[in-house]
Amino acid sequence: EQLAAGNLGILIFVFGLIMVFLTLSAQYESYIDPMIILLTVPLALLGALGAIALRGLVNDVYCNVALVMLIGLASKNAILIVEFANQAREQGMSLTQAALTAAEERFRPILMTASSTLLGFWPLVIAEGAGAASRWSLGTALFGGLLVATILSLLIVPVLYVVIKNLEDRFLKGN
Repeated sequence: EQLAAGNLGILIFVFGLIMVFLTLSAQYESYIDPMIILLTVPLALLGALGAIALRGLVNDVYCNVALVMLIGLASKNAILIVEFANQAREQGMSLTQAALTAAEERFRPILMTASSTLLGFWPLVIAEGAGAASRWSLGTALFGGLLVATILSLLIVPVLYVVIKNLEDRFLKGN
């Protein structure tokens, strides 16, 4: 049964991405902002799978659960930056200045929530006793994914925001 259900992890991950994209599209009434936000998910996957590989663990069902959880955990930082950048643009700031202001204003809250979440995941990473292997897999994927996604999203989301919004302004709005 486990071999037969092995490919369902990918399908569940894709459906998770679709659900988050549709929810964000409804919230922002746009397809562009959710695309910027969801481009941070590969950063979390990079960190999660890299941490799993570094520890010599396998991509099992617990790792797949962590990957689905990372969709939301990685997206929350980008949501904050994109939302604040959109508000700054409404106040008349340029595209670049809005992205920089949003990243600066949200830097401390993002680091505070990420560090408290990482601290909460740490016991899973160093678990001992019965069932520790499942907790290692889950905790390592979550810890590595969130750590890499947080660090890289603070650098990449403002850049993605400027690039994609410039393309939107040029091609979709006809400016």
